Amino acid sequence: MTQITRINVQSSAVIEDVQARPDRRRIPIDRVGVKDLTHPVRVLDRSGEGQHTVARFNMYVHLPHDFKGTHMSRFVELLNRHQREVSVASFSSLVAEMTEVLDSESGHIEMRFPFFVRKRAPVTRVESLMNYEASLIGEHRRGESQLWLRVEVPVTSLCPCSKDISDYGAHNQRSRVTLTVRPDQPLWLEELIEVAESEASCEVYGILKRPDEKFVTEKAYDNPKFVEDLVRDIAGRLESDGRIVAYTIEAENLESIHNHSAYARIDRDKEAASGTE
Repeated sequence: MTQITRINVQSSAVIEDVQARPDRRRIPIDRVGVKDLTHPVRVLDRSGEGQHTVARFNMYVHLPHDFKGTHMSRFVELLNRHQREVSVASFSSLVAEMTEVLDSESGHIEMRFPFFVRKRAPVTRVESLMNYEASLIGEHRRGESQLWLRVEVPVTSLCPCSKDISDYGAHNQRSRVTLTVRPDQPLWLEELIEVAESEASCEVYGILKRPDEKFVTEKAYDNPKFVEDLVRDIAGRLESDGRIVAYTIEAENLESIHNHSAYARIDRDKEAASGTE
């Protein structure tokens, strides 16, 4: 007969909460928490159907000077008990709930995930999925929340200088446009993607047949843009959108004739600008 050894654990035993010990160094920590936590989510898109995807979370709170540590497990518990369908409203409430659960004055959550848009080729209309890197970024401080949307959009850019000085042809390259915006009204990721693609020399597609390839080559040639042109043209679009109160535009041209990239960035806070005018 097999002998079973039983270990009795006294339910009345108290395990010390080491993180709750006081800290005498009197140095607060701006952000402490968990980084690169993978979790399945369903993201609402413009179609209303939603997309099942896998997101990576960074979750941080402020730690006062007199606390030794935060409770790391509570971040994971919060995410696991929260509904997996994510919208702008639910994400903002998640950030607020986190600061309350962790008993902190401020919190920060970043959720990064692949986002897909079904596109048609410009001539043959063949369908394919294009993937983009998207993020929701939430801040909660002193009872108020702010939400940022971010999307990285691959596009094509063609050099105006190369076209102007060359007898034939012009060098072009893949470019990466990153839009980070703070809206105060509903705004879809698809809308930001469309802005970036429409202001590039040409957009990028998942599938192109020969007639489509001819079209995009000639479209880019007829629409040359420096990296400076790209960010300025996008800024004009975001500036005129009343739903957007602040934005950052970044464009990086992965140069085809240089061993470096060309880069430009515009930061704009409409509320701050209107307050100083």
